[in-house]
Amino acid sequence: MAFSFVQNWLNSAMKFKIAILGAGNVAWHLAPALEDAGHEVTEVYARDLGKATQITERVYSAEPKDNLDFSESKAEFFILAVKDDAISEVADEVILPEGSILVHTSGAISLDVLGYSSASYMGILYPLQSFTRGKKIDMDEVPFLVESDDEGALQKLKKLAKSLSPLTYLVRSRDRKAVHVAAVFASNFTNHMIRISEEIMRRQGLDFEMLKPLIIETISKSLQIGAKNAQTGPAIREDYETMEEHHRFLNFNEQIAEIYRTISQDIIDS
Repeated sequence: MAFSFVQNWLNSAMKFKIAILGAGNVAWHLAPALEDAGHEVTEVYARDLGKATQITERVYSAEPKDNLDFSESKAEFFILAVKDDAISEVADEVILPEGSILVHTSGAISLDVLGYSSASYMGILYPLQSFTRGKKIDMDEVPFLVESDDEGALQKLKKLAKSLSPLTYLVRSRDRKAVHVAAVFASNFTNHMIRISEEIMRRQGLDFEMLKPLIIETISKSLQIGAKNAQTGPAIREDYETMEEHHRFLNFNEQIAEIYRTISQDIIDS
């Protein structure tokens, strides 16, 4: 008990000065969360200074920047929270002080992409969550996947992640890619299916609200008993007559009809 108390105190006592490079959804949520955890956000970079200012206004004293010269920064951590296709470019161009730790927040991009940066150390701080500006997220319920090739940097990265959430995992790049692909199926594709169902209901002049209890129950049951055990519907029953009727109904949109056919067949085959 005493050791646990001391360890928790040591973790909470280690606070970092942090600069954020990027002003998108991740930065919008991460900046105040870092400050709430006791860290100091020193600067926020964006090519559009106005966008950087929108983030700095959410914290106490961070400076907005529209240039990548951080040579005089007092930050130790530099968090790249930009689009995946911009990570390499920004990492290569940013000028960092001695001893800096540069991390990116992508689930799909490997650690190696930071290899040509001026950072002393490199790492990954990947929040496994879907972020939307204006939609509140409880950061202590967000899993953080961390990685670094340097043991000292990794320990600091773990402390940083654990200050935000107890759900902190050491995951190497190859496994993180698998997590990211699985997350696309679980989150992005699921959301797209809901969008299609909205379109079908709207086309018929029906109220989408009547489907919400079904969606909530489906997700809840899937998490409780496992998705395979929770599967219901005409495909799992191999009810070909109903599936054919559905397919004919969807003739108004060939792409949606093909999605229905492909997923139904995959359910049958699995």
